[in-house]
Amino acid sequence: MTAPKPRLRRALAIPAGMALATALAFLPNVTASAVESTPAAAASDGPDLSYVVNVRPGHGVSAHVRQAIAEAGGSVVIAYDRIGVIVVHSADPDFAKEIREVPGVDSAGATRNAPLPARSTTDEGAPKALGAEEIAAAEAKATAGQDPLEPLQWDLPAIKADKAHEKTLGSPDVTVAVIDTGVDDTHPDIAPNFNRADSVSCVSGKPDTTDGAWRPSASESPHGTHVAGEIAAAKNGVGVTGVAPGVKVAGIKAAYGPQGFFYTEAVVCGFVWAAEHHVDVTNNSYYTDPWYFNCTDDPDQKALVDAITRASRYAEKKGTVNVAAAGNEHYDLASGSITDPSSPDDGTPSRRVIDPHKCYDIPTQLPGVVTVAATGAKGLKSSFSNYGLGVIDLAAPGGDSTAYQKPEPPATSGLILGPLPGGKWGYMAGTSMATPHVAGVAALIKSTHPHAPASLVKALLYAEADATPCTDPYDINGDGKVDAVCEGPRNYNGFYGFGTADALAAVTR
Repeated sequence: MTAPKPRLRRALAIPAGMALATALAFLPNVTASAVESTPAAAASDGPDLSYVVNVRPGHGVSAHVRQAIAEAGGSVVIAYDRIGVIVVHSADPDFAKEIREVPGVDSAGATRNAPLPARSTTDEGAPKALGAEEIAAAEAKATAGQDPLEPLQWDLPAIKADKAHEKTLGSPDVTVAVIDTGVDDTHPDIAPNFNRADSVSCVSGKPDTTDGAWRPSASESPHGTHVAGEIAAAKNGVGVTGVAPGVKVAGIKAAYGPQGFFYTEAVVCGFVWAAEHHVDVTNNSYYTDPWYFNCTDDPDQKALVDAITRASRYAEKKGTVNVAAAGNEHYDLASGSITDPSSPDDGTPSRRVIDPHKCYDIPTQLPGVVTVAATGAKGLKSSFSNYGLGVIDLAAPGGDSTAYQKPEPPATSGLILGPLPGGKWGYMAGTSMATPHVAGVAALIKSTHPHAPASLVKALLYAEADATPCTDPYDINGDGKVDAVCEGPRNYNGFYGFGTADALAAVTR
């Protein structure tokens, strides 16, 4: 199966004709400083690009480093002092090379290839909203206690979320932040559980809390809204039901424009914002542009890995569980080599063979992050899902072609149903959709164990998962050829990690 090169963990090319979905406010001053520096005369014959400069955490930007940034033709956009990450703009094509030579600078690199602002084109793979007839048919099948479209959600019983809801819907004291393309908090399935105080736009690399800044524009992807609904769509007699319909959801918009670029400065801002606002869980259904894999033997890419690693670890130290999608390219992330044909995705891509032990999909492969693979309606690894022993931590429903994994009635589609902006609902599939199922289960664990640190929530996620043995042989399309090889025992393997997430266990153990 061939998939496009999505930055979002969503859009997939499924056969059989199925079109898929695929006023500035700074952080607390103990965390960030945002004093603009005035660049000295320097070379400026290149495009205006964004950079991260990583220095010793917790000490602010020294006068020495600030002066060096200015002399190298850079201007400081914001400095995240607690983690030692500085966002800089510069038109000097040698900026990163020069600043890396400055004492006190650990690493530095360009976060993009496209000039500021990034180019944008029409988003692709948008899902088709459910029609009135489909909605009416689902409503007719709903039983007592179900939301109208819940009969179409085969994914809820797949992780026993329907049984969990008989015991609890989750605590409103728990918040899951969706670092994504933006969340439509006016949607009737999301509005009851939306946490405005913890929502923000991080697109520029610094927080913007202007009212509604976290929402997607009409030309931007509905991805973040769909993900937010999968986590916490309210059980309110409207539309669908989330995995944890009693918890709160916040929107952290990190994707730029219709093309949906997730640049390093925006992702760093998102994790730091979550940390400082004591968010319980973050959902990360994307990879950080422009490199699908960031190789630590490349000084620019190493700086991006350093910056986001610092930010995600900071969030976890503050109590946040970070959950991320494994990706949709059918890669074995534990293999000896991978061919990446799509990077850089904001420049001129070239085919490169990378070593997955030195080159990382971020935040998916960062230490401490819960990495999620997707399963279909039959409980098998989704045809598109990345996998790999020692990389995948958990599996959860992300959907698959109905031709491969058909759900039991009354569900009609093998994809995942969720909210779309503008009060609509539609189907999407991908590890993007699997990840919010795990984020929702983590929120239920936190609801049951409100004082549990992030490490314990993760330990419970793994211990309470349903052990799922390797699919062997794995011939998802039935053509007689093995499509992927699963390695490892029943309780920890390359397809399903510790197993399939279990919502019922999250509220009963």
